[in-house]
Amino acid sequence: MIKTFGLTHIALKVKDVERSSAFYKKVLGANEMYKKDDFIQVQTPGSRDIIVFEKGNPSFGHAENIIHFGFRLQSPDDIESAIREIRDAGGQIKEHGQFVPGEPYLFCTDPDGYEIEIWYEKIPETMSAFQ
Repeated sequence: MIKTFGLTHIALKVKDVERSSAFYKKVLGANEMYKKDDFIQVQTPGSRDIIVFEKGNPSFGHAENIIHFGFRLQSPDDIESAIREIRDAGGQIKEHGQFVPGEPYLFCTDPDGYEIEIWYEKIPETMSAFQ
């Protein structure tokens, strides 16, 4: 087994790197880490993840083999503000509800049609040390 820090980045083909960066900044508070004319790398606060936006011509809403990628909320109370932020930033809400009582979720698309899941999941006591 290879020890890793888990999934560290995803690279997405987007039409407009500035627009994509602005969406993730507004919705998730992402910070630009590296920038060139044809790509921008952002990182969400308090994480080791990187989202890379590479200029290209994606087929809108057809992310070939990517079904969705997700972000876990720190508080279940943040789901309503997430819905507002996504809409304000130009995203579309596809579905939202609760997986089980107390565990809200939403599925949305970003401006390039990539599907994102944002959800809250209760952490079992045995897992709380890993938070």
